[in-house]
Amino acid sequence: MKIHPTAIVEDGARLGADVEIGPYAHIGPFVSLGDGTTVGQGAIVDGHTTIGSSCQIFPYALIGMKTQDLKYQEGSVSYVEIGDRTVIREFATVHLGTADGEKTIIGSDCLFMAYCHAAHGVILGNHVICSNTVQLAGDVHLQDYVIIGGCSASHQFCTVGRHAMVGGMCKIRQDFPPYMLGDMVEGSMKVIGPNVVGLTRRGFSKDVIHALKEAHRFIYRDGLNRSQALDRVENDVEQFDEIKQLVAFYRNSQRGVS
Repeated sequence: MKIHPTAIVEDGARLGADVEIGPYAHIGPFVSLGDGTTVGQGAIVDGHTTIGSSCQIFPYALIGMKTQDLKYQEGSVSYVEIGDRTVIREFATVHLGTADGEKTIIGSDCLFMAYCHAAHGVILGNHVICSNTVQLAGDVHLQDYVIIGGCSASHQFCTVGRHAMVGGMCKIRQDFPPYMLGDMVEGSMKVIGPNVVGLTRRGFSKDVIHALKEAHRFIYRDGLNRSQALDRVENDVEQFDEIKQLVAFYRNSQRGVS
């Protein structure tokens, strides 16, 4: 281990092999850092926080701090969990949960860029990218392979489906469907169509992408109400797993889908 002499590592902290702690960093007594994880200058990792192996915590990031939720009761014990190979960039903040036992979770192979914020109870899947200054309110869920553009913000309790991409400066007010691309149009976020570039890069077949285009046409372009559109998708589009997941996402949403 390489721990700078100005760093503070409190008794009780559990550090794996080859961990590096930079100058003036602070590691709290209930923190666990996996093998090969680095914590940069001035970063603070506190609370009941577990960080996996080979993560990079950049200078002045704050992880495991008390939630800003006013419903928090002093003495409650909540958690932050971060997977393996995840990168938390400068000045990003990841807060503890609110209720006793609640977890804020960031998965493996994620990139959480500078000044991003994950509030209490946020869950990020694996391979998620949040560009600079993305702001996630409490209990937001970003599923696997989601990409959120810079300066976007999400209302609490929203879910963004897997392999979706949301452009910069967007306001996420409702759930956003998997496999789709969203951007700002005349001041409101719109579902533009399937996330073709991202899906192609990740190896999705042309047949699946074509089926997603057909589903998008029924749901957003043919003038059908949502119930009618989903019935058409189930009956007239080839039922790949991705199409079934898309329809289930709409039918199971609690907040409504953009």
